[in-house]
Amino acid sequence: MKKKILILEGDGIGPEVTRETMKVLRTVAASFGHEFQFSEALIGAAAIEAKGNPLPPETVTAAKQSDAILLGAVGLPKFDQDPSATVRPEQGLLKLRKEFDLFANIRPIKLFSPLLAASSLKWEVLEGADIVFFRELVGGIYFGEPRGRNATQDEAWDTMRYTKDAVRRIARMAFDAARRRRNMLCSVDKANVLECSRLWRETVNEVARNYPDVTLTHLYVDNAAMQLIKNPRQFDVVLTENMFGDILTDEAAQIAGSLGMLASASLGPRIGLFEPIHGSAPDIAGKDIANPIASILSGAMMLEFAFGLKAESDAIWRAVEHVLKECYRTQDIKDATTLEDKIVGTQDMGNLIASQLLRLSA
Repeated sequence: MKKKILILEGDGIGPEVTRETMKVLRTVAASFGHEFQFSEALIGAAAIEAKGNPLPPETVTAAKQSDAILLGAVGLPKFDQDPSATVRPEQGLLKLRKEFDLFANIRPIKLFSPLLAASSLKWEVLEGADIVFFRELVGGIYFGEPRGRNATQDEAWDTMRYTKDAVRRIARMAFDAARRRRNMLCSVDKANVLECSRLWRETVNEVARNYPDVTLTHLYVDNAAMQLIKNPRQFDVVLTENMFGDILTDEAAQIAGSLGMLASASLGPRIGLFEPIHGSAPDIAGKDIANPIASILSGAMMLEFAFGLKAESDAIWRAVEHVLKECYRTQDIKDATTLEDKIVGTQDMGNLIASQLLRLSA
């Protein structure tokens, strides 16, 4: 198979973790007889500094000519420190999602058994947790209009908007996934307060009539946040709108041990964007200590969802688990029992996973 992959390294640790993912994808190509052609373009703060635009037109053109997109991370502190800035790195990512209608964000929360001690939660609470979030990605308060500030800059407003069609299409994907798993789906909203959430719940219930074999439950977002930590094993597929999903999946990183372990896929009608859910972490950029596993697993999701290469994707997940079973750790997932010589940097973790992948494919 021959595929074109666009690399958007972005900011902070983005270039470091995407390089390790490319290393693993090249290993997959060599081991399974594929050809992956990589090209690069700018996004985020790097694009603002070079082009004055967080998503330059040439980046959009390059994406249209590709079969999938691998993103590192966007954002730098200097933009966060100026809330009134009209051009921000995150705008590039939001515009990319809107440009390609990347409405379905899939975030698996998979706990690797060797990392039970990496979380602050008790192992008996965590063991066996396996959740996948389906987050609607191009609607809600992040995209709703009107939005703005008044002339004196002492008042601001954002608008949450959803249509039934937008809810239906993400709900169908989540119900289909539930059928492939344990036939359980939990929809998260705030229907006791928000009109948008009442529309959301009403529409999800309508879609559920076509899936009588799937058990549907509803939780308010505040209760869902508590239940995720109290008993994560009660969840299988979780369906949520944009902002709630953003918050809950970051919380769920504690289940997996670190944000550095969580991959994601953002899917649309034509192309998919694959990225770790962590931020750009500029404080550790260039120090070779960032965890590349979330990016590498995002590459695995690319193989499965964009290219239909399930066996190759599974091989990467197995390679990661083997390396973790051998007790290798980056700084963010080490614990009190981790030996000093098992603590590795970004490049070494990528090398270990690539080497293990070679052994498994052989």
